[in-house]
Amino acid sequence: MTGRLAAVNLGVITEAEWAGDPSGRSGIDKQPTDGPVAVRFAGLTGDFIGERAHHGGPDQAVYAYAEEDAARWSAELGRALRPGAFGENLTTYAVDVTGAVIGERWAVGSALLEVTKPRTPCATFAGFWGMPDLIKRFTARAAPGAYLRVLREGAVGAGDPVEVVERPAHGVTIGQVFRATTLEPDLLPALLDVPELPAALQEKVRRRLGVTPA
Repeated sequence: MTGRLAAVNLGVITEAEWAGDPSGRSGIDKQPTDGPVAVRFAGLTGDFIGERAHHGGPDQAVYAYAEEDAARWSAELGRALRPGAFGENLTTYAVDVTGAVIGERWAVGSALLEVTKPRTPCATFAGFWGMPDLIKRFTARAAPGAYLRVLREGAVGAGDPVEVVERPAHGVTIGQVFRATTLEPDLLPALLDVPELPAALQEKVRRRLGVTPA
């Protein structure tokens, strides 16, 4: 499967009461950028990340959201949503982000990325949009976008192809993980067989299921 990048977005510093970081600063406001952007193991060069206790890090180095999912939100809300409005670094086109398998590898530009986990909506996101019920609505929609880790550094730019070059056989998707950890806990057992999930999420799943690590 090959799609493309509709936009590459970098976070600017926003100071607001709704910012979750103690400093009162957030990087959720991602702005589209021209030209190629360097992708490092820690994320995109020039991207501001606030509240690092919950954002960023190797397993959340890059965040992707599908242009098609954004269009559905735009139609529902009756307002335009520019690339980066979901706090995403990569706005994709013709990529099944919700259906991406955990551990799936994407060749994007000259970088190699690996799908790790879904995004969990937070109060900062709701504050950024000015919608107190956004967390509830975002959770019900269950199209959360995907975090990615960087396996090979490189550069990406708008228009670059997004090619799925490897897909694990377990078949557990971003959408399944999100539903399992939110409104459908009956799906949690399937997550025990997904070695590519970040260690913290694996531990959370085992704790909820009462499973002792082997």
